[in-house]
Amino acid sequence: MKGLVLAGTRSGVGKTVATLATLTALDEAGYDPQPAKAGPDFIDPSHHEALTDRPSRTLDPWLEGEEGMRRTYWRGEGDVCVVEGVMGLYDGSKASTASVAEGLDLPVVLVVDAKAGMESVAATALGFAQYAERTGADIEVAGVLAQRAHGGRHADGIRDALPEELTYFGRIPPIPDLEIPDRHLGLHMGSETDLDRDALSTAAETIRVERLVEAAREPAAPPATDSTDATAPTAPGDRRVAVARDSAFCFAYPSVLDRLRAGATVETFSPVAGDPAPDADAVYLPGGYPELHAESLSRGGTLDGIARLAADGVPVYGECGGLMALSESLTTTDGDTYEMAGILPADVEMCERYQALDHVELAARTNAVTAAAGETLRGHEFHYSSASVAGDAAFAFDVVRGDGIDGERDGLTEYRTVGTYCHCHAESGAFDSLLTGSSE
Repeated sequence: MKGLVLAGTRSGVGKTVATLATLTALDEAGYDPQPAKAGPDFIDPSHHEALTDRPSRTLDPWLEGEEGMRRTYWRGEGDVCVVEGVMGLYDGSKASTASVAEGLDLPVVLVVDAKAGMESVAATALGFAQYAERTGADIEVAGVLAQRAHGGRHADGIRDALPEELTYFGRIPPIPDLEIPDRHLGLHMGSETDLDRDALSTAAETIRVERLVEAAREPAAPPATDSTDATAPTAPGDRRVAVARDSAFCFAYPSVLDRLRAGATVETFSPVAGDPAPDADAVYLPGGYPELHAESLSRGGTLDGIARLAADGVPVYGECGGLMALSESLTTTDGDTYEMAGILPADVEMCERYQALDHVELAARTNAVTAAAGETLRGHEFHYSSASVAGDAAFAFDVVRGDGIDGERDGLTEYRTVGTYCHCHAESGAFDSLLTGSSE
């Protein structure tokens, strides 16, 4: 599968809209597009999936390692993979769009906001290409996709100003219906805000699809799957894993779900709808927006059922929003406090500003649901809540990188339950014990 990276000059330049328009253009030209996202993100990929009805693959050398990143890429399907970048091309302390493009040897198409520029668009693109040469990065900036560019003289001026080595891949016209509303943590999810398909088709008409396909390259295949592949398909056993999947628990990497389905029977349930806690061998509560559904979660009864499972020794693993739901209480920004599952000795409160945003590395203090003593896990954290924990609280992890729950520790644990602010990727091995019961 050939691929390319749509990289921004900065955050907020319109990469998500450009990616959705490019996916639409490929589809309408008869190609089968596969979406992907550079760096840790759940929101932008939700828009990719809503459009293509195909999981968007997360590509991050910190979360997955370079071989794991290549495995994740090749789990995609289709003719052309379109990778949406993160922030600006070179931005990122541990995993930048540039590192993803270099690790996979994919060409970069630079998304430049052309709303108030013409020749300056070409100068910006040339500067980004020359910066790669200056730093010694093995990155090819193949050309430009002009965001918010009008046609006629505006588009012609941008194209004509580009040097010969940079291709003009077209433009995204300024269309009001292509604005995605946002809130804390970022844009609204794709399931909540379905962009106007006619507007995307209009934007797709001014993208030079064949030039993009010609520029795309096929990265090297990953090493043959072996026992070191944390997400290698295995024969599903008798184990049953329950996964919360609704608008409160919607942040789960496709590779995590692939891994769980490869080794167990996965049963999804909705705590927001008040579904009974499934009779399962393990429970996974991903991150999401429990703060937007706190009243339903408090009254629905599902969390009470999970608390009973936890007390009976069933492994329960909660990430970020899952941690919040497993705690004693959750206080929203309106000042309303709701009882949660009450498994973990913490009270969680939503804040006006984000409390952590970084790649994370955790070292296991003792044997726990997600790692054996001494093992490390990698993931990322991004949350607007803070947790006040009891003085005698037990933690599963020391924080090597990141903030965790209290700056030094993460992974509140009780019974065989762990709640952490860290979102882990399957390539870290964090989910294997849910399949094998090795923490028992």
